[in-house]
Amino acid sequence: MREELSVGEEFLAKYNRPGPRYTSYPTAPVWNDAFGPDDLEKVHADADRAKTPVSLYMHIPFCESLCLFCACNVIIEKDKNVAPPYLGILKRETERISRSVSKDRSVVQFHWGGGTPTYLTPHQIEDLFGFTREQFHFAPDAEIGIEIDPRVTSREHLETLRKLGFNRLSMGIQDFHADVQKAIHRIQPFEMTRDLLFAARKLGFDSINVDLIYGLPYQTPDRFAHTVDQILELTPDRVALFSYAHVPWLKKQQGSFAAHLPEGMEKFEIFRTGLVKFLEAGYLYIGMDHFARPGDELAVSQQNRTLHRNFQGYTTKAGADLYGMGITAISGFQGAYAQNHRDIPSWQKAVNERGIATMRGYHLSNEDRLRRAVINRLLCHTVVIKEEISREFGIDFDEYFAEELRRLEPFRQDDLVLLDRGEIRATWLGRIFIRNLAMIFDPYLEKQQLISSKPLFSKTL
Repeated sequence: MREELSVGEEFLAKYNRPGPRYTSYPTAPVWNDAFGPDDLEKVHADADRAKTPVSLYMHIPFCESLCLFCACNVIIEKDKNVAPPYLGILKRETERISRSVSKDRSVVQFHWGGGTPTYLTPHQIEDLFGFTREQFHFAPDAEIGIEIDPRVTSREHLETLRKLGFNRLSMGIQDFHADVQKAIHRIQPFEMTRDLLFAARKLGFDSINVDLIYGLPYQTPDRFAHTVDQILELTPDRVALFSYAHVPWLKKQQGSFAAHLPEGMEKFEIFRTGLVKFLEAGYLYIGMDHFARPGDELAVSQQNRTLHRNFQGYTTKAGADLYGMGITAISGFQGAYAQNHRDIPSWQKAVNERGIATMRGYHLSNEDRLRRAVINRLLCHTVVIKEEISREFGIDFDEYFAEELRRLEPFRQDDLVLLDRGEIRATWLGRIFIRNLAMIFDPYLEKQQLISSKPLFSKTL
């Protein structure tokens, strides 16, 4: 396996270039502010008539301190008096959205992200969760997850979450090496993380995921190998091994450690070190940056080819419409996307006036739906069965995508993809660079690059 995943500097320079993560297609830079609250209300009505399952997302933007690597939409505030006013507006938005969701539609997934949701007190979490449950009908087996920061999450937090019915935890770790933690302003000892994770396991959470980042300042393959060994001691159900996204033109604080970032071959070796260790420990490589234990729902869903991708990453809830609440939250439906205002004053004003806070969005064309299907199947299943796409969209795949197939030929020569009469299949190496494969089917990319003077996306590795 190590030999299969070996590359040279020339290869890396060729493929390690800016590209989307495709949590949506078309990607967010294509969306526009011509799509507003009226459009979203019509989309809500269409979804309700279709009786699709429901996925809910709540964005809690607050953090006590800033992790310097972070490119998320967060608000740094030690004074927790900011939370109650925010939660009051969030409830108002939640109640308004619930009116668009019939009670005979089940919530199959509910996720809290941030920021740091456990910035809230256990009482605030219980109050917000209880309010939401009153507005919607939850399926008995709903997946209810939350992102937690071990540095601010207490035993009482865990007990409250479990009592309420949360069954999945996503735990930010990033790296355990002291020099790395100091550089990114996130001091989080292994022992603290271990104790919290083991406590969560004793409380009976169904799935515990951990997030790591490679490409951080002062990381080396050897140092990261030690972090992975420590992670394996914790035996998480899933692992996300994200590439650090260096976007100092968007997040100025990242410039503080730019001189100490591993790049090129060294960054690839850090990733490869983690990849090989997780594979040797029995984890399955879902693709791109995700790993799962063989019995995990994510792994089973990929094997059954029912895995899906949305703004929360890989998910088993294909077919569910996603309703986002809170600042910057994104909603995703069968034929449209919508995003809320990014700052609290604009979001609050919109919710007070209308109940919903759409800043921008996008209606998908038939062409968009076709290309989304191809990209999603490649990213989720690592294979595109041509006949399935041809039958579903009434096209001749080889004829319709003749130019894309021609452009994939160099990828085939570089052993990233297998092309035959019936399918397009990523190789082991191709799974690492699967974003590059997906980009071939994205005609918006070239136009976006011509319009923007700065990169719109982080590099694929």
